Amino acid sequence: MEPLEFVLRLLAATAAGGAVGLERQINNKSAGLRTNTLVAIGASIYLLIALQLLDGTATDPTRVLGQIVTGIGFLGAGVILHRGANVQGLTTAATIWCSAALGCLAALGFYWQLAVATLLVILVNTAFKKADIWFQKDQKKKNGSGKKEPFE
Repeated sequence: MEPLEFVLRLLAATAAGGAVGLERQINNKSAGLRTNTLVAIGASIYLLIALQLLDGTATDPTRVLGQIVTGIGFLGAGVILHRGANVQGLTTAATIWCSAALGCLAALGFYWQLAVATLLVILVNTAFKKADIWFQKDQKKKNGSGKKEPFE
């Protein structure tokens, strides 16, 4: 891989992770701009290293890809908080996982797929948040109490 292509893929990962992270930062989430950007960059770097090692040897970049998925799961677990019956941070953990996937798409040079996936992650985190609020209000009306339900 040419150095310019390496840099371009890394910059694409940075832009995608940054876009997702900016949405999280604006919404005051624990894993915001820096975290999501660094996750996307890190995933991209690891996969780019594996791709660089592909020179006719027995190197398999899908093994690196699988380890990224597993490793990010541990990072995501660190942002999930349990408070009594409430669980918080699941969406943040899922977003970190998606940022790693965006970094992998960038590393593989799948730019159109990267753009669509980035937009979808941002859309889900913004538009679906409004749907969550609507469902919570509806649930409170059904309960007739106005008390917060577990797992909100």
